[in-house]
Amino acid sequence: MNNILFITIIVISAIGSISAVVLYFVSKKFMVFEDPRIDEVEALLPSSNCGNCGFAGCRAFADACISADSLNQLNCPVGGNETMKAIAHYLQLDTLLVSPKTAVLRCNGNCEVRPKTSKYEGVLTCGAAHGVYGGETGCHYGCLGFGDCAVVCQFDALHMNPVTGLPEVDDLKCNGCGACIAACPRLLLELRKQMPKHRKVYVACRNKDKGKTAAKACKVACTGCQECQKVCNFGAITIERNLAYIDAEKCTLCRKCVTVCHTNAILEINFPTRKIKSEQISEA
Repeated sequence: MNNILFITIIVISAIGSISAVVLYFVSKKFMVFEDPRIDEVEALLPSSNCGNCGFAGCRAFADACISADSLNQLNCPVGGNETMKAIAHYLQLDTLLVSPKTAVLRCNGNCEVRPKTSKYEGVLTCGAAHGVYGGETGCHYGCLGFGDCAVVCQFDALHMNPVTGLPEVDDLKCNGCGACIAACPRLLLELRKQMPKHRKVYVACRNKDKGKTAAKACKVACTGCQECQKVCNFGAITIERNLAYIDAEKCTLCRKCVTVCHTNAILEINFPTRKIKSEQISEA
């Protein structure tokens, strides 16, 4: 019995030793070298792993950075220019600084101006509702109100307003990662150039129906009347399929378009309150 036990121990030890040697040579044979700079660059990134840089997480982006000859085509939207400058300094590469962006909601159809015409009783997500349902109002382009965008926001920058039924973006927390854009099945969220003091002028509507149809579905819908385009001296406004769009790169925030929009589809955000002229007061 003792001899059998002794032989068993010897055999098991021999198998273990041989396996260890085999594993050692296999590991050397198939070893993949990983540049230690990847760890250093990854440490400079915000570790959000949002994927909005175009890569599968921060480590993949770090790998792309150390493999590149220039960082001009690479950008971390969450970390922004400061992060890209830090990476460029570490790798001794050039980088192209970009204008920071924040998300805006291109829908202003709250409960007061976009009355409900039916009630949805399916799965309470925008993705599910959009796939099988036109919506609870007459506008089939507007916000569905189930908050898919708020759910995916990692930075607490999006919340659903229980009164309006619409998501609201916190400009101070939004870093332009783009997760909410991908989550909205109706493409109502858009990244726009961040202007001084977070001021914005944009068309808060995506309804492409003709004027009367759009206005019937929502009181603040864009009707494609072209009045805003006529007063813009900078070529920032285009009209396509009955819908106006303001190019943030060309817009100078003059706000002439806001004053001529008869449906209030164009929003002006974070501006001082307009002063009422004396003749307007006398007329009132």
